[in-house]
Amino acid sequence: MSAATTSRQLSHVWPTHSALDERGVLQVGGCDALELAREFGTPAYVVAEGDLRERARAFRDAFAVRHAGRSETFFASKAFPCTAVLRILGEEGLGCDVASSGELHLALRAGFAPERILLHGNAKSAAELAMALDAGIGLIVLDGLDDLERTEALARERGVRQRVLLRVTPGVRGDTHDKISTGQSDSKFGLSLGDTRRAIDRLAGSAALQLDGLHLHIGSQILDLEPFRAAIAMLHGLGDDLPVIDVGGGLGVAYTAAHQVPSVEDYVDAKVGAVEEHLGAGKVILDEPGRALTANAGVTLYTVQTVKRNVSTWVAVDGGMADNLRPMLYGAPYEAEVVGRHGGEAACRLAGKHCESGDVLVHDAHLADPRPGDVVAMPATGAYGHAMANTYNGVPRPPVILCRDGDARVAVRRETLDDLLAREA
Repeated sequence: MSAATTSRQLSHVWPTHSALDERGVLQVGGCDALELAREFGTPAYVVAEGDLRERARAFRDAFAVRHAGRSETFFASKAFPCTAVLRILGEEGLGCDVASSGELHLALRAGFAPERILLHGNAKSAAELAMALDAGIGLIVLDGLDDLERTEALARERGVRQRVLLRVTPGVRGDTHDKISTGQSDSKFGLSLGDTRRAIDRLAGSAALQLDGLHLHIGSQILDLEPFRAAIAMLHGLGDDLPVIDVGGGLGVAYTAAHQVPSVEDYVDAKVGAVEEHLGAGKVILDEPGRALTANAGVTLYTVQTVKRNVSTWVAVDGGMADNLRPMLYGAPYEAEVVGRHGGEAACRLAGKHCESGDVLVHDAHLADPRPGDVVAMPATGAYGHAMANTYNGVPRPPVILCRDGDARVAVRRETLDDLLAREA
């Protein structure tokens, strides 16, 4: 699916490997968006593979330049749990962060060596822990004292010595939505500072668990770097002799052109500087970016079904809250454009097809003369759209299409109506 020569670059919200051609038609990874919609249908998640690879290299290289010791970047796979995406990031040298047996299964299928996988979870079941131990994964992050006891008992049964980290709740809140803030004192995640000290003492005598270090994560979509520094500072004096510090993820992304985000280099500088200042030199530093790797690599294509001009202009498309739950769940802002008529000025509401008044994808969209049959592109949808996709109203989930150098391939096929019956007895 080769594209015409591109002529105009887009804002930082769109994939780096996208542009408008001389006709004004969106190209993603060298592929024509109108041709993609015709060939694969809509809604469809379209991902620029080159963008994914460049962002992975940016994190890896930034840590290599700014940290004299060893560092590792783990992709927080909950952002885009798809084996093709995981495989690409693994090829770029990243490890994989999983939070369930399902994500672990995907990571192993994607080809990650078990020792390059890290398991999270505030309520890990015995079955999930057993699967991780049997697979021989590199690290398990203990999220509480019960988690510690359960993991130790299962490791002891298997006669293995499992490397672990302790997740600490630092009592620092990032400037982000309540539902994705995790570092505040009253959080379902992690151990308090006092419980962390007790867990360190408890693990000192364990033959089944080897405590490598500490972990913290204060939330996601964070655009101010200071909370990262403050959270790391809270760990001063806590397990100073432990070799590993996992500083979590959390770097925010641009969902609209008005969003200005820190560079990867500044983000890494902040974290590495805080570790060296408060925890000492020579630590192995782990980081866990999620949406910062995938969000802006993705674009969702829709087809306009109806246009209603009431008090507001309502433009309804063939997708909505089933393929992107974030606007309804978090009030997340997005942009959208009519493919081939980029840069519209008409204010409208881009609505979904589902039977909920709250099913609105963009409350303040500016589209150029939207009409039924138009293809609409919504950028910055490469994180959590596919992950949170559901079948509300019995609508099958969209495909994932990877685009690179003008070639498009299906990474995840479109769900069928028969797929909706697959689990019924």
